[in-house]
Amino acid sequence: MRAAKSLPPEYFERMFAGTPDPWEFETSPYEKAKYERTLDALGERRFRRALEIGCANGVLTERLAGHCEELLAIDVSETALGAARARCAGYNNVQLTRLSFPGEAPIGASFDLIVLSEVAYYWDETDLSLAGRKLLDLLAPAGDLLLVHWTGETDYPQSGDDAVESLQGALGSWVETVLHERRTMYRLDLWRRRPS
Repeated sequence: MRAAKSLPPEYFERMFAGTPDPWEFETSPYEKAKYERTLDALGERRFRRALEIGCANGVLTERLAGHCEELLAIDVSETALGAARARCAGYNNVQLTRLSFPGEAPIGASFDLIVLSEVAYYWDETDLSLAGRKLLDLLAPAGDLLLVHWTGETDYPQSGDDAVESLQGALGSWVETVLHERRTMYRLDLWRRRPS
């Protein structure tokens, strides 16, 4: 049965306290292939300042670091962030911070890349609407917003498709679609903010 409300930070803290890699980000062939396609979708572009929302234990964070001059990675679980800090210790351009997006967001920051990988379906409609407003505040003109989400059945508040479509509705004409792909088990959407 699907959750009615956004999943709370305690849910993720329990998951990472129970095992350091609850979704097998480190070992799953699905995750490895998905991360490779995620990075391929960015092309050769190098980003000045990037934000990864929901970095978990930092497996994707480590790979994104090479594409960014500065990368701020946030998560709600301090346990997950501890693993991400250890994984990314060699990257001076990576900052890891505990924030519960969309209720909490970086202040006074502008990013030319924002990544939401396997995150948006944890939010209910209220938080998806709030996320849309916060993303518009954070995404620089001509900045890229990359979303990657599982399309199978979930017990989260949203399916991957519903979450992405709700976000697209919240962002409206502020963004244009650069890339939309459906793979066997996930969808990838790359949107670009229209210049002001």
